Amino acid sequence: MQQIKLGDINIDVVHKDIKNLHLSVYPPSGKVRISAPLRMDLDTIRVFAISKLGWIKKQQAKLREQEREAPREYLNRESHYYLGKRYLLKIIEHHAPPKVVLKHNTLELYLRENTSAEKSKAVLENWYRQKLKELIPQYINKWEKTINVEVKEFGIKKMKTKWGACNREAGRIWLNLELAKKPRHCLEYIIVHEMVHLLERKHNEIFIAYMDKFLPQWRSYKEELNKSPLRHENWSY
Repeated sequence: MQQIKLGDINIDVVHKDIKNLHLSVYPPSGKVRISAPLRMDLDTIRVFAISKLGWIKKQQAKLREQEREAPREYLNRESHYYLGKRYLLKIIEHHAPPKVVLKHNTLELYLRENTSAEKSKAVLENWYRQKLKELIPQYINKWEKTINVEVKEFGIKKMKTKWGACNREAGRIWLNLELAKKPRHCLEYIIVHEMVHLLERKHNEIFIAYMDKFLPQWRSYKEELNKSPLRHENWSY
């Protein structure tokens, strides 16, 4: 992998079979990467990076200010979130398969004695995944009629740097498992965002016009997601 250095900013350069330059700034440290067409020379990429230097610094400043979630230990009275609401974790020992029960203000995690934090995490993540599997089809069915597209398949997975992704050729959208912790309108916004990509691949004026038409409040939802706490973990890409 090649690198460009602009002052104290190191920029990774990855050549791909693409037509246009793509610039990304990744949490939590503000690591910068440019994806460039295969035959584009480094000097041309450097000129592009210099033109975007102000934007890069702005994004890095935002990430430095962004709140971090505390690392989870899966102990009693620890805070966890579901659809934007805070719940206190309640560990209940029982001699049966693990399960999660959502109460008014608590998330009851039923586990065998001496269950590790890693296993507890897996149980809770599986519960989040099942909840999303129940919620997502409702939004897809609603928006297919409005946007006039068909989602042939959806998936849920952990994503380090994105809230969602779209494979236009397969008619498939992917949603980040972390969305189970965010408010419903944020989940719906990401679903609409990825479904609009079935109409327009790029984040260009056409895409923005579609978003303005279908979900006029999308900018405030995007800002809310971007300001929400980052998970306390090691990010990579």
